[in-house]
Amino acid sequence: MKKVYLLFLLISISSFAQKTFDNIKSVKLGVERRITIGLPASYEANKDKKYPVLYLLDGDYLFDAFSGAVSYGTYWDDLPEMIIIGIHQNKDGERYDDTTIDQNTGLPFEKGAEFFEFIGAELVPYIEKKYRTSPFRLIAGHDITASFINFYLYKEEPLFNAYICLSPELAPKMEVRIPEKFAKTKKPLSFYLSVADGDIKKIKEPIEKLDSNIKIANNPLVSYKYDVFKGTTHYTEVLHSIPSALYSIFEVYRPINSTEYNDKIAVLQTGYADYLEKKYLAMSEILGVQIPVRMSDFKVIENVILKRNAYDELGRMAEIGNTYYPKAMLGEYELGLMYEKMGDPKHASKKYQNASQMEPIGDLNKDMMYEKIDEMNTLAKKTK
Repeated sequence: MKKVYLLFLLISISSFAQKTFDNIKSVKLGVERRITIGLPASYEANKDKKYPVLYLLDGDYLFDAFSGAVSYGTYWDDLPEMIIIGIHQNKDGERYDDTTIDQNTGLPFEKGAEFFEFIGAELVPYIEKKYRTSPFRLIAGHDITASFINFYLYKEEPLFNAYICLSPELAPKMEVRIPEKFAKTKKPLSFYLSVADGDIKKIKEPIEKLDSNIKIANNPLVSYKYDVFKGTTHYTEVLHSIPSALYSIFEVYRPINSTEYNDKIAVLQTGYADYLEKKYLAMSEILGVQIPVRMSDFKVIENVILKRNAYDELGRMAEIGNTYYPKAMLGEYELGLMYEKMGDPKHASKKYQNASQMEPIGDLNKDMMYEKIDEMNTLAKKTK
């Protein structure tokens, strides 16, 4: 038990080394608003790196819950590092003014409209000017704030790329308007929705209708997940939802696991290298996360290529290796492996020789290349 506690303590310290507070003077609201800012541990060390930003309404109590889940996920490299911004709304019950809506139109009204503009016109620009942010923005809320974040979906160009709605008390007409938006969207969006089986009928029924309508809309550009947590209440379901939401939104970021392999890779007849390339392009283009191809992922694809005798695809693997690791021996090794498997030891030996002059990577090193060269030279002599 002590080891588990120490692990979580280590994660908390190492993944979010910088937690600070700031006050933003809002022209829209006419007051200062308090925010909590969580910067990843690598923020100061890596001056060129940009990070997705997670904005939290009800940040007073959601910040630590989300930062803990993000810290755990980044520790195992299942989630990317991100900046977390928590908006304080519970000092004097601001959340109720912030989420004011017109019951007839179902839209932000008076102080609610001002808060809506505060986030879009003041908070987001302030954060993006002050910190190194990627284009990928997430927003989350609980209860009435979970409903409120969906108003940004109504805009022609939604402000956020991913929405995490924890037991939302939906505004009027929202269960129809959101699916209508999803049916028409032409850009990727992520939407997570959850409810407790112990939620009251007033909250559950509109959520169930929303879920049904989203499934009817069925737009492949919308990544959607809906969870109903048994044995939970309106408040306890939040801790179940947060990791589920984050892992769903950042599914493409995760290293290849057995589920991804069985469901998406093993079923392919060809195009294994293309799958790997598209996975990392999606991280870059959709999530705004720039990382080199993990060697573990590279080896998974290499192994399935060898298993399926799709040796010509090793040439594409060489291109991917040279793109992400231009100084390493990976690309030349893949070409050597391709020629070896295709019965051309002479050309294989030459590629292994080239690889031996480059930087080691993973389990590839100079001794291994020299062994491959000797093996290919011996084989070449036998085939003369």
